[in-house]
Formats: sequence, C-alpha cells, structure tokens
Amino acid sequence: MPVSLVLWDWNGTLLNDVALGLASLNRNLARFGYPQQYTLAEYREIFTFPIQDYYALAGFDFTRHPYEVLAQAYMQDYLPACESVALNPEAKAALQAVQAMGIRQNILSACPQQALEHQVEARGIRPYFGQLLGLGDIYAKSKVERGLQYLQQSGVEPAQAVCVGDTLHDYEVSRALGARCVLFSGGHQSQKRLETAGVPVIRSLRELPGLLEI
Repeated sequence: MPVSLVLWDWNGTLLNDVALGLASLNRNLARFGYPQQYTLAEYREIFTFPIQDYYALAGFDFTRHPYEVLAQAYMQDYLPACESVALNPEAKAALQAVQAMGIRQNILSACPQQALEHQVEARGIRPYFGQLLGLGDIYAKSKVERGLQYLQQSGVEPAQAVCVGDTLHDYEVSRALGARCVLFSGGHQSQKRLETAGVPVIRSLRELPGLLEI
C-alpha cells in the first residue's frame, strides 16, 4: 500500500537536541545532589519512554525528589537553551524530498504543544507540515492517544502511514497506530537498541525517501 502520510518525531529526529538533553540531565543530577554524570554513549543506553522510567534509570530517587519536581526543573533548563539548537543536518533536505513525492507530513511529538509550535516556527519549517501534534503537558508519557485521534479524524488508513523517530517508543507508537516505522540512529537511542525493533534503521534522514517508495 503506498505511503500517504509521514508522522515525524521532533526531538532527536528533526531537532538535533541530543547534546542538550544530556547536558540538561547532568545539570539536574548535580542540582539535586546526585554524584553520577553520564557520557553521551551512556545516555543513549538509558534514555527511554515514559520519561519517568528514564529518570529512574538515571538514578533519581522519587521518594526524595518527586518526578513532577524533576520534570519542571529539567524544562527550566531545556526550554531556554533549546532556542539555539539546530535541526539535524539532513532534516530540511528530507522534508523537501518527501514533500516533492506528494506525501503529507505531520509532526507527532511528546513535546508540549505550545513549545512544539514555537520551536517548529522558529526554524522556518512550518510550511512542510499539515499539523503539529504535541502533548498537553510537560510529562511526556505517550504519543499514542494523540496519534490515534489524528488518524480517526483525518481518515488516513494506518497502513499508509509511516512513523519516523529515534527511539523504541516511536516503534511502539507505530505498532499501536497500525502504521509502519523507520528509525533514525542519530538521536536519543543507540543504533544497537533501535535494531531490536526489527524495522529499518537509517543513519541519515536522507535515506528516508527511498524507503517510502517501497
């Protein structure tokens, strides 16, 4: 069945915010008195969804520091610093190529809706997308409900949709939506972890259009 819709993940896929995510984690650990600090390789092995599970893997003690407090502190670091974060180098070329194929593109993100809209607009790529589908709060639990709601309202056949993301959660979302999936190894999780999903894993976003022709 031909592809009619690409549902892009934002953070780590189109937006190159992995280094910022690592820096924000390490600052939060230091701020709350934890001795551990993570390298990029270590970070990419523990990052996961829901974010609460990732914080637990990083070593935060929720009996001392509730998750909601940690999430607020993280966003206080992340959001201002994100203003200077660039797109992944191949992002715009990939968006242009998919658009040229006549395929609809949306973003489906765990990013809060208002922040997502601002970040996309600020990088000059809003015209590539029909809709920006973010979440209603900062706690980044899951994109499944948002994606299902969109598919039901739009009438797009799930089998004609492809989710493109950088984490195993994006694969889980695609399964829940009934969509196909392509994973990008330049984001928040390592290629080795992504390969466990058994779907195509690309090193460059420029590889995506070729996979959509199948």
